[in-house]
Amino acid sequence: MAIFLKKQPDAPRRRMQAGKLAERATESSLEERYAFRRNRTITGSAASGVSSANESSAQLKSARVQAHELSNKRRRIGATLLIIVACCAVLFSLISQFTAGVIVKTNDSSVKLDTSYEEIIQSYFASRPIERLRFLTNTNQLNDFVQLKAPEVANIQVAGAGGFGKSTFVVAMREPIAGWSIHGRQQYVDATGTAFVRNYFAPPSVQIVDNSGIQVQAGQAITSNRFLGFVGRAVGLAKAQGYNVQQVIIPSDTTREVELRVEGVSYPIKLSVDRSAGEQTEDMARVIKYLQARSINPEYIDVRVTGKAFYK
Repeated sequence: MAIFLKKQPDAPRRRMQAGKLAERATESSLEERYAFRRNRTITGSAASGVSSANESSAQLKSARVQAHELSNKRRRIGATLLIIVACCAVLFSLISQFTAGVIVKTNDSSVKLDTSYEEIIQSYFASRPIERLRFLTNTNQLNDFVQLKAPEVANIQVAGAGGFGKSTFVVAMREPIAGWSIHGRQQYVDATGTAFVRNYFAPPSVQIVDNSGIQVQAGQAITSNRFLGFVGRAVGLAKAQGYNVQQVIIPSDTTREVELRVEGVSYPIKLSVDRSAGEQTEDMARVIKYLQARSINPEYIDVRVTGKAFYK
């Protein structure tokens, strides 16, 4: 019977209170509540020669553990600073390669340029903003674009930085070998046969008058290099014979012959592009001397046929 059972001793009051507190306590409050209490063991060791379990996360940390933590912090801070410096270096290099401003120069100090060439280059970069970075600039396309707007430019190259956010461009101008008068408008032509209007060099001594009727715009090749080479040789060889050529005329309806106007001679001399310039200038000199010796003043001289000379 229950009355004869031995009465169980009551649990100590302290254990009952601890059990009730443990039931009411939550997991989040246990660490805060029992972080440090009387009659409990403190983990860790302050002695550098004594190690304990879970020492790195203990309440008391030895000098060795503290040194390791400081070393780890220094490594993390150093790595962060290294990343920041690397990012700044990359950003600075991109800015130094960026073309925000344009400086245009020439190798010839006597040539003075206006700001129109800077505006042309800026308009090129406005249509191709990615090429503002110098290492991405397509110089071939840049040359084509600039020569379309300014035919007098023979070549343009990127010379490097011209300051923070600026790039320097060096342009080479076309040097004319002859002036070219087309339909009453003065143009110039260089050794490649390209016509242009603005001349930064001394006016050429030879003036070519085009009466062929061919429509030509500035920037286009108005004749072949072979034709210009013939004109240049004829002018030079005539000067060697003692005659200064002042004007070269392209007759109408043909591009295979030219007429030379020589200083001191009132009549033109017809030459053929298909025949040697040296032979024709020699024939021209002999005929001029022959006519002057006999005081003959013809309408023209024709030395286009080998071994013969005609005059009228």
